[in-house]
Amino acid sequence: MTKVRALVLERQHELALRDIDLPLETGPGQVKIKIHTVGVCGSDVHYYTHGKIGPFIVNAPMVLGHEAAGTVVEVGAGVTHLKVGDRVCMEPGIPDPNSKASRLGMYNIDPAVTFWATPPIHGVLTPEVVHPANYTFKLPDNVSFAEGAMVEPFAVGMQAAAKAKITPGDTAVVLGAGPIGTMVAIAALAGGCARAIVADLAQPKLDIAAQYQGVIPVNIRDKNLSEEVVRLTDGWGADVVFECSGSPKAWETIMALPRPGGVIVAVGLPVNPIGFDVSTASTKEIRIETVFRYAHQYERSIALLASGRVDLKPLISETFTFADSIKAFDRAVEARPSDVKLQIVME
Repeated sequence: MTKVRALVLERQHELALRDIDLPLETGPGQVKIKIHTVGVCGSDVHYYTHGKIGPFIVNAPMVLGHEAAGTVVEVGAGVTHLKVGDRVCMEPGIPDPNSKASRLGMYNIDPAVTFWATPPIHGVLTPEVVHPANYTFKLPDNVSFAEGAMVEPFAVGMQAAAKAKITPGDTAVVLGAGPIGTMVAIAALAGGCARAIVADLAQPKLDIAAQYQGVIPVNIRDKNLSEEVVRLTDGWGADVVFECSGSPKAWETIMALPRPGGVIVAVGLPVNPIGFDVSTASTKEIRIETVFRYAHQYERSIALLASGRVDLKPLISETFTFADSIKAFDRAVEARPSDVKLQIVME
């Protein structure tokens, strides 16, 4: 163990920038990374404000942060695809490679997976971390650390787009224009959708999403979404619907949005169980897909950023120093409508 500075969630509502003992010995198959940029994720904020997410409860001090990019400063034995000086981003979930889920290629749903900043696992808001090299990905020269730290949430969008099985020219509806909803829309467009109808209550968030070609913003305070989808699709319905808000109310009318034979991809997570209109889903033969984090999406996400096909920089609302980490989290708690992604730079 090594005593290092970190942003520590002591308990619900209490953050501290202090020294804490963390494991920093680089073993075989691992790399040590000097952290440069860390994104503030909604789950980090939820642990701060609520002290838990479902069965994951903060029972002991925990370092926050899991959206990160940095530079390799040490390479463990057996690592050949990375070297000291490589700029990288890291997939924060580490599965058991021998689990049945991993062997089936679905390592994200391995029950044994450990995930940064998910109790009791420490996150990466600290100057250095050690991580498996196989879950560490080199960044091309034209992809910044800030963009590298955005790969983690963008990978969720990529997973959702992959689960949807998009056909080129599809019309998508995205419910929720928060960070994940906007990235789902971007991923859907990159995956072949001709347009993405993005619905939300917050006009500033819709304005940010509308910067992307192919996004059609709909403020559901002013317009009926179902009527807009009917109008825009000549009465047929959307090919793909991504539910990214996590609102139980979204499911009350969601079956009116997809076309017959369309698909609904559940991305947002309602806190409690919801009602589900099985009859309409059956008569329209709606396919239902679910998303939990991502699997095999980092390299694809990085390739899209490097190609210029996807630009996530407009989603970065403000950057804070490591010394101002607590201010960054308090800003995130405010949930300003104009904020999409806040980041912390360690250097």
